[in-house]
Amino acid sequence: MLDTEASREPVVGGVERVNNQYALDPLNLAHASTVERAAEALRQALFAGDLAPGTPLREVALADSLGVGRSTVREAMTLLAAEGLVTRIPNRGVLVTAHDDAQVKDVVHARLVLEAAGVRAWHEATAADRQEVREAFEAYAQLIGGGAPVRAVSEAHLDFHISLVALTASTRLVTVAQSLAAEIRLALAHVDRVRGNVLDQLESHRRLLAVLESGDGDATITELRAHLRAGESSLLQALDQQV
Repeated sequence: MLDTEASREPVVGGVERVNNQYALDPLNLAHASTVERAAEALRQALFAGDLAPGTPLREVALADSLGVGRSTVREAMTLLAAEGLVTRIPNRGVLVTAHDDAQVKDVVHARLVLEAAGVRAWHEATAADRQEVREAFEAYAQLIGGGAPVRAVSEAHLDFHISLVALTASTRLVTVAQSLAAEIRLALAHVDRVRGNVLDQLESHRRLLAVLESGDGDATITELRAHLRAGESSLLQALDQQV
């Protein structure tokens, strides 16, 4: 008979190995779950545009609002900082991440390069990838028509643009596009919330898709450039209003 005690190997951090399998301490799991729930509640507020870029985040107020301890809020902030959603500044505490003018322009420039590559690949792209662009637009349009929350609309908005990059059939380029989307998502959510012209935005995307479907690559690049520059202008205006 196996000696079950002999087969148990303690491991640092509340994890032990039993018969070559790892068992986690339930208390550690419960704590991790609480931290993640707190982080997700903050993400929802951030992506809904409820907290503008640059807004200070106070541990005591957040702990009271979420019904958790300050240490839980502190760990949740660490998770959000790793995701680039909040920024720790010495002697100022934690702020909602805000981009300056140069950063916004750089992100938009990078998006233009990536999405233009996708537009140029339209004819060579698979039917499935072209259909993905159409479906991404329809998902975005339905959310706007249904009065969906800002977070959902902003994510669908960015998903449409990522689907353009996916026309290149390059997983690496798509990964870069997703990273850029993560950088701009907070600012975009705030802008989408305050500018209130979602129908104009929808029409701009519809026009971009129509030109793309026409097969005129040069015209689509021109439309894409104008579309992204308009978005850049809105983001920069929002930044100026926060100063």
